[in-house]
Amino acid sequence: MPSELPQGDPPPPDGRLPRAALADAAQRPFGFYVHVPFCTTRCGYCDFNTYTADELVDADGSSVSRGSYADLVLREIRQAADVLGGDVPPVETVFFGGGTPTLLPAEHLRLILTEIDDRFGLADGAEITTEANPESVTPAYLERLRAAGFTRLSVGMQSAVPRVLDVLDRRHRPGRPEQVVAEAHAAGFEHVNLDLIYGAPHETDDDWRASVEAAIAAGPDHVSAYALVVERGTALARQVEQGIVPAPDDDVLADRYVLADDLLTAAGFTWYEVSNWAKSNAARCRHNELYWTDANWWGVGPGAHSHVGGVRWWNVKHPARYAGLLDANVSPAAGRETLDAEARHTERVMLAVRLREGLGVDVLPPAAQDRLPQVARWGLIEPAALDGGRIVLTRRGRLLADAVVRELLA
Repeated sequence: MPSELPQGDPPPPDGRLPRAALADAAQRPFGFYVHVPFCTTRCGYCDFNTYTADELVDADGSSVSRGSYADLVLREIRQAADVLGGDVPPVETVFFGGGTPTLLPAEHLRLILTEIDDRFGLADGAEITTEANPESVTPAYLERLRAAGFTRLSVGMQSAVPRVLDVLDRRHRPGRPEQVVAEAHAAGFEHVNLDLIYGAPHETDDDWRASVEAAIAAGPDHVSAYALVVERGTALARQVEQGIVPAPDDDVLADRYVLADDLLTAAGFTWYEVSNWAKSNAARCRHNELYWTDANWWGVGPGAHSHVGGVRWWNVKHPARYAGLLDANVSPAAGRETLDAEARHTERVMLAVRLREGLGVDVLPPAAQDRLPQVARWGLIEPAALDGGRIVLTRRGRLLADAVVRELLA
């Protein structure tokens, strides 16, 4: 089952935001996240808000089809325009995620992008990304996306080893992600990412090395590598609970991270966030950087999260419920919260410390600054932080980033 929504305050039916949230919105980067909740099958480890065909019928019998979904998204974009008016700058990034956005016709993705441009304007050089499963795209499909203005493709590779793909319930053919990278380049995509997952049950060191080397050889300019997390309520969690497969081992996960960092660095990639490596600054995912740097974005679609000026909200999860609220001309938000100064500081520290640029020492109160020498002696941050520079994680620090954050917030 998909992950649960957080608790929060009831949002107003029209989705209006307090003026304070919009006070400096024109000066902050702004983006859109478009959630497409459809998948052909559910991967055993996944707790994202996604639905296969037999899960799209709500308890009252209502449902949403792929064919009608784009129209719902267009309506929420229009609601966003009513709420934000001229208070935000042109859109710098649009990210289609899921689910599998590329299960929708390319023309539907183009219509959604065009609506965003018509209502808000796309900034010059805007980054337009879609995620894709390897089997959900063809060369012709990619060419249509590129013609529609998409600049970046993010492909779910996860592993190059068939038995690891089987454990993860991934259904693409081994070698197909690498083919998609070549097809994307041929279609004219400027940037291509491959997503990898390490620490799957029964994965060996050689399996992981083979996956990273295959990803590098495919020729993307960005690679994301995430440790497998066993999420409550997933098929994988049930298998772990029943002793069918082992839980990920922390020491193994650390070794896999080090191996990936070694291989990617040797191939000309540079880490810029703990789980992300890019061949150049231009290859970095600018949309994710919005999330990591306290910028603003509107999340469209069931279960999507948004943030503007310290106000965070999230939409209802089920597509049929989402459609019903839009049909009633009501905001699809399920709840929202206004972050106080302490919460915003906590999030700033948690996210900025994961970035290669790091966190300015002056952001921390004196008591936290006094702890920096000890954190440096532990080998978790670069020594420059002790001279009033920025707090940047060493590789050991990247492996223990949560511990560093706890020290800085204690």
